[in-house]
Amino acid sequence: MNEYTFDDIVIGMEESFSAVVTEDMMSEFYGITQDGNPLHNDDFYAKEKGYKEKVCYGMLTASFLSTLAGIYLPGKYSLIHGMEIEFPKPVYVGDQLTITGTVSNKDDRFRYFLMKIMIRNQNNQKVCRGKMRIGVMK
Repeated sequence: MNEYTFDDIVIGMEESFSAVVTEDMMSEFYGITQDGNPLHNDDFYAKEKGYKEKVCYGMLTASFLSTLAGIYLPGKYSLIHGMEIEFPKPVYVGDQLTITGTVSNKDDRFRYFLMKIMIRNQNNQKVCRGKMRIGVMK
């Protein structure tokens, strides 16, 4: 776990990590949310709608952003204030995701920074993009 302080953060700073989406993650996410939409749990239904198989929950994909901020940038002193995200492509079980955050702005007065976020799959396709506003507690 990184322990960047506010003074350590500079515009252009970047951190990334990878994760593979598993069937267990899908099941656990369903257990928490009870989101029974068949797009996420029925391959036949998803194929009928034009997808190659059931689609992973968008918010499961976005949940890796919590790891990005809470472990990598800034890490221990992170406090997520908000985020704006889009999902340009679907994610499927077995996809290897690379989650990247780049500091794009810094507000000294309120001790937060803006981070541009990007999640790409193993084919280098953008599956999630947006920005986060993150406070640094120490």
